[in-house]
Formats: sequence, C-alpha cells, structure tokens
Amino acid sequence: MTTEPRVLRAAEWDRWYGALELAFGGVSDSEGVRALWRSLTEYERSIGIWEGDDCVGTAGAFSFRLSVPGGALVPAAGVTMVSVAPTHRRRGVLTSMMRRQLDDVRELGEPLAVLTASEPAIYGRFGYGIASQQLSVEIETASARIELPDGVDEVRLRRVDPDDPAVRAACEALFAAEVAARPGMPARSPGWDRLPVVDSGLEKDGMSRLQCVLAERDGETVGYTHFRNKPEWSLSGPRGTIELRDVYAPDPVAYAALWHFLFGIDLTTTIRARNRPADDPFLHLVTDVRRCNVRLRDALHLRPVEVGAALEARTYRTPVDVVFEVEDSFCPWNEGRWRLIGDAKGASCERTRDTADLALSVRELGAAYLGGVTLAALARAGRVRELRPGALAEASTAFASDIAPWLPHGF
Repeated sequence: MTTEPRVLRAAEWDRWYGALELAFGGVSDSEGVRALWRSLTEYERSIGIWEGDDCVGTAGAFSFRLSVPGGALVPAAGVTMVSVAPTHRRRGVLTSMMRRQLDDVRELGEPLAVLTASEPAIYGRFGYGIASQQLSVEIETASARIELPDGVDEVRLRRVDPDDPAVRAACEALFAAEVAARPGMPARSPGWDRLPVVDSGLEKDGMSRLQCVLAERDGETVGYTHFRNKPEWSLSGPRGTIELRDVYAPDPVAYAALWHFLFGIDLTTTIRARNRPADDPFLHLVTDVRRCNVRLRDALHLRPVEVGAALEARTYRTPVDVVFEVEDSFCPWNEGRWRLIGDAKGASCERTRDTADLALSVRELGAAYLGGVTLAALARAGRVRELRPGALAEASTAFASDIAPWLPHGF
C-alpha cells in the first residue's frame, strides 16, 4: 500500500463512498442521501488512498463561502468525507490526506478550512480549533410555554409541501438572509437547497414524512420550519415527539409564532432539536428553560490556511493593533509574527519583525476567528500568552462577535 492520495475518479465514487460508510459503522445511507452527496461531490477536490481495488482512506472538500464577522463571505474549504479503514489505522493515512488537502487549499487561494469532527480530539493536531458550538434541546412542552410578543395574530401559518420548488426558493431566501447576519454559516450554492428536505431514511424510524410550515405576513414569507412527528402512546395517553430539523425567521414575531405552533401540535409532549445556535432567541421566549434540557457541544472546527489573508477577510468590533507570534508546525508558512491592524471597516495583516504582543498557535487563532470563543478565555486556559500588558484585552474585545457563530447543518 502507498499512503499517497490520488484524485477520485467518477467511476470509483460508489466504492469510495462505501468505504466511508464502512468506516462510520457500516450503515448505508438512503438512496436519496447517496444521490445528493454524489451530485454535490467535487471530484477534483476528493481524494482516496487505495490498496489494490480497496479504498482505505477518503477525504473531500466543498468550495464554500463562509460568513465571517462583518458579513463578508470568505472562500473556505469545507473538509468532508474523511475516513480511514479500521484495518489501516496508525499507518499515516490520515496525516497524508490532511497534508495533501491543506496544500491544495493553499494553492487554490482559500484562506480558511473548516470541518465537523466525529471525534474532536483528532483534528487539533492539524491546526483546527473549535470555532462554534451547537445547542441541543429536549423540551417538555407540557411543562413550559412560549411567551408571545405583540403582533403574533398578524402572522399566518400555512402547511406546505417542503419539496415544492417555490417553497424551497422562499425558504432559501430566508436562509440566505441568516447567512449574511450570522458568522460561521456557509452560503448554499445551487444543489444545496436539497439538503434540508432530503429523506435520509435513518431519521424516519416510525416518524412522519418531513413537514414544512411557512410563516407569512401580508402575503410575504417571513419564516419557516421543517420537522417530523413521531407518534407514541403510553398508558396515560399520547406522548408524541416533534423532531425539529430547522426553524428560521429573521422577524422576531414570526419566530415566536413558529415556536408557539410547534409547542401546540396535538398528541405531542416533547420537541427535540439537535442543532440550534448557542444564543438562540428561543431561550428567552420559553417560560422555563430548565424544562428544555439544554446541552452544548462543539460544531464547526476552523483552521486559518493563510493567516494574513484570513485575518484581513473579517472586520473587528473595536480598533485593534496587535502583533501575533503564531506557531503552526503543520503549515509552516504561517509561522512567525503577524501585525493585525483593523476595525469595523476593514483590516490589514502583514508579516513583521516588531516585538510580539500575543503568542498562540494557529489552532487558537482558528478557535477565536469567528468571535464565539474569546482570546481571553483561551488565555485563562493557558493557550494564549500575553507578552504586552493590555494586548489581550484589546484583541479579545476586537475579535468578539455580538452574534454567536453557528453551523446550521453538516456537510
């Protein structure tokens, strides 16, 4: 076997994707999911390691534009489909693929690489830091309610076919508005509008088909939700569960109306949502947050591939002028001192010989990049060193975001 990756050929896709499924437990996706991922695969960005006809390592990337503080959409490699066959662990397969991939990302001129991790401990050694979290809830709807703001009566809720092209277009327009407002969200290019409505097969397990409800005001779509209903019964009566896939509404009144609807669905007592923003407004609408069983976990892992270009691509909440001493053994072109000068209008970041103000690795820079993790918090964990008094507070405040970064779906 050679650990040298090569670009995936279209005729190899089934074996390549089958190797991925085996590495993740051997459960096959539905035909709908497989068809979607096949259609979205960027073959020139997908690599495999082969032993004869057997694929023993897989990795790919999507060409994303990621929202960052300030609202810009920055080119980013969405690292995906990473697996190593159980028979070939500890043989350099993963390291070889990560090396090839980051070299390719740099050559393409993308300043960022992002991923979601099946095991978070794996990717830190390749320079990825945890840049956003996701909130999961299991809400006891019989014990809590939604406090409604004024104007809810003006919102009309309408059940629609989630796969109707006009409905998908309306929902995608609202999603795009959210991308512009919140860091960490990838803009969805053509074909990705299928992701919220594809039938995974695994999710059904006694559940209803996917349902969609639009929130409308004066004939305009101002919000939507996708969900499934799983009916269940006990001796004491109905105990159905709503499995919430997503809910969007930039309009606060429409957002409250959609949650109120979900709380009131007949024959249900529980709402489960696996991926909501860490600062979801829902937390301030519900009367008893303890009945929501809130949990946080890591979501988007981010790595600056080109430190200077990455730091120049976003804006900063307050003026900042700071010199970073960056350690990056896996991508040594990033190592050294970088001077960042920026504010809410823009930024510059160039190499310098000036004395360093803060010392950190590229992993910490990635964790703080979207503004959801503060440099001050990382310093308290011993992962950022302040070399000039006052520099930490200055940089930490400047990097922070008023809106928590969020990755709304996997890839």
